[in-house]
Amino acid sequence: MFGKGERPDGCSLTFQRRVGVKFYIGSGMKNSRLVQYYAGILKQNGWQQTYDWTVHVGEDVSVKDIRGYAEAEKQGIADSDVVILLLPAGRGTHVELGMALAWNKKLYLCASSPEDFSIENTVAFYELPQIVRLTGTAEENLKRMMERAEPV
Repeated sequence: MFGKGERPDGCSLTFQRRVGVKFYIGSGMKNSRLVQYYAGILKQNGWQQTYDWTVHVGEDVSVKDIRGYAEAEKQGIADSDVVILLLPAGRGTHVELGMALAWNKKLYLCASSPEDFSIENTVAFYELPQIVRLTGTAEENLKRMMERAEPV
């Protein structure tokens, strides 16, 4: 695929900078490369990632490791201004959604297809008014997020 913050064609994206926005990105492990891409672009634009769980994908882990990762992810969400969730998502991502809602975090739910929000695929919590649902390419979703983010 491609490296952190890099498009397949080697171009990088730069948008209006909102320096200091702290973010956490949740998704299923199968989306780890997409999470790295989003994070790379956001960091290039002055945003600060609170925790990067993708560094542990593919490692041999124990129950003790998993507990540690869960604590770090929870803290990453607590420390963030913005929580970004990339669909499709798994059970853990939906727990992260619940934490972000409970802590009144700004929430972006990103999908590449409107089908992810169809009545057959949606989750009731996706319909809450505090969730901003974005559908499009990674570049389109990133642009919309950065245009909407409040400077810190």
